[in-house]
Amino acid sequence: MTILFLPGAGGSASFWSAVAERLDLDEPAVFFAWPGLGNEPHDPDVRSIDDLVARVLDALTEPSVLVAQSMGGYVAMQVALAAPERVRGIVLAVTSAGVPMRELGASDWRASYQASFPQAADWIAGPTEDLTTRLAEVSAPTLLIWGDSDPISPVAIGERLLGLLPDAELHVLPGADHDLAITHADDVARLVQAHIGKLTQAASE
Repeated sequence: MTILFLPGAGGSASFWSAVAERLDLDEPAVFFAWPGLGNEPHDPDVRSIDDLVARVLDALTEPSVLVAQSMGGYVAMQVALAAPERVRGIVLAVTSAGVPMRELGASDWRASYQASFPQAADWIAGPTEDLTTRLAEVSAPTLLIWGDSDPISPVAIGERLLGLLPDAELHVLPGADHDLAITHADDVARLVQAHIGKLTQAASE
């Protein structure tokens, strides 16, 4: 099955590379970059997160697995809600996935992000839709991967998602933070591979 890798607000298609190269995949993976975010060049046709959601939906031509980090998890949830028949499974890493974060102890990332990427599109700092009441509609089996040292998306958010999503499991990596797909690539790849294996087996039954 096809795996689609979605980065966070850093925008780079290479974010998931260290994990992907450790996976045994049946088909070539698809890596998204987000125009106008991080150091990615701007695209006049991309003016909001909704435009990113539309791009993923356009690429999702068959039942696939979405692997998403941070802001990419919000995109993944919107895609799963819009086209559930095309989402076979989901991996969410250190993301809000559409639930309010500040009340769960998350630090505000916007100032440091804008300092690191002053040329990034302004819309990334805007509000997003609260998906709390809709997450029960996401039927795809979902793997939640968190680090216990992430101030941007603390474990409490993963625990909140665990309670909201109908078919989810949560794994917490000691010492991992918001870049766990890079710093803990071996551990993350092991978890993702096991999740893909379960999805493949379920599809063949």
